[in-house]
Amino acid sequence: MTSLESANPAPQLPDVTQLVVGVLGGTGDQGRGLAYRLAKAGQQVIIGSRSAERAESAAAELGLGVRGMDNASTARQSDIVIIAVPWDGHGELLAALAGELAGKIVVDCVNPLGFDKQGAYALTPEEGSAAQQAAALLPDSRVTAAFHHLSAVLLQDPQIATIDTDVLVLGDERAATDVVQTLTDRIPGMRGIYAGRLRNAHQVESLVANLISVNRRYKAHAGLRVTDV
Repeated sequence: MTSLESANPAPQLPDVTQLVVGVLGGTGDQGRGLAYRLAKAGQQVIIGSRSAERAESAAAELGLGVRGMDNASTARQSDIVIIAVPWDGHGELLAALAGELAGKIVVDCVNPLGFDKQGAYALTPEEGSAAQQAAALLPDSRVTAAFHHLSAVLLQDPQIATIDTDVLVLGDERAATDVVQTLTDRIPGMRGIYAGRLRNAHQVESLVANLISVNRRYKAHAGLRVTDV
């Protein structure tokens, strides 16, 4: 080992292998895809839904040890909770689960979007972004934002071994964003990149509208790569 390596050791990443990941909205395309990829990578995963029966059915279809529960039970029994619900139900769900989510790392991947004849466009929540709304509704949780730019089609396709993309991770607590980055890195092909505090989440969420336009024009499932990092 050189003197430079001794002076600047590689950062110690957290061990996330034993953490339980809950996915609220896990029966939808994005949530189901994330649950599948994380479980395939060896993570313990619980799918949450308003209906426990629906969650159990989706979990059984996925296999890989995935469990299904109602949303409240999923929140209580998970260490990290990914929010993958539609934007129009986002605030109501989080307000109802504030107690169950207290002390948890919450990963918001919701994109507030509208659609018209011209395509997708970004909405601006009163709080600034979906992630900031989550932080306002969950004052006792460790709120982060990530997984916005992933194709649900690619996530759910068992024929695709790796997902070639970077994942922008935002949050106000370094320890929490480190955990989310490390969790992301467990999925083959993905890399978690710290991208700022929650106040910067709006433009990250909004970029999905641009990716939808890219995908429609080029008939693709585009992701992002950050260069020189």
